[in-house]
Amino acid sequence: MIRPVLRMGDPRLLRVAKAVAPEEFALIPALLEDMRDTMRHLSGAGLAAPQIGVDLRVVIFGVQSNPRYPDAEAVPDTVLINPMIEALDATQDSGWEGCLSVPGMRGLVPRYTRIRYSGLDAAGQKFSRIAENFHARVVQHECDHLDGVLYPMRITDLRDFGFSEVLFPDQPIEDD
Repeated sequence: MIRPVLRMGDPRLLRVAKAVAPEEFALIPALLEDMRDTMRHLSGAGLAAPQIGVDLRVVIFGVQSNPRYPDAEAVPDTVLINPMIEALDATQDSGWEGCLSVPGMRGLVPRYTRIRYSGLDAAGQKFSRIAENFHARVVQHECDHLDGVLYPMRITDLRDFGFSEVLFPDQPIEDD
């Protein structure tokens, strides 16, 4: 089922989400189905449970071909529950980000370029993966939602934040 996505200004987006307890895993398949339907419907690269009003540490992400990110490398379809992120070095890069909770806008956000993320998959099994570049950016962006952080909070210069059609007038307008 496609769920409404909360928008910036909704106080529920600013909460720190709760870890998924073992007894809550029975709820996960239905939540993941709704998250996938919602993300696909909106052509998102990822979605965090808090964005649809569910206060749990669950994110999904994946990009094969996405009109919102035409130049992005592929990111494997991933379910990440109770994630942990570790920067593998101090190198950061700034890149343009958008968000389904901040529609129509883009901002230049610094992120670590190489990370290790770990957590549980949809079956509750532990896993760990190294990610670089766009993949690392997507993971950090989605996991920020679990801590009540929206990407505009990470922008270092607000001159690098604005409406997509103004910042990128030659690109087709996509609703974030």
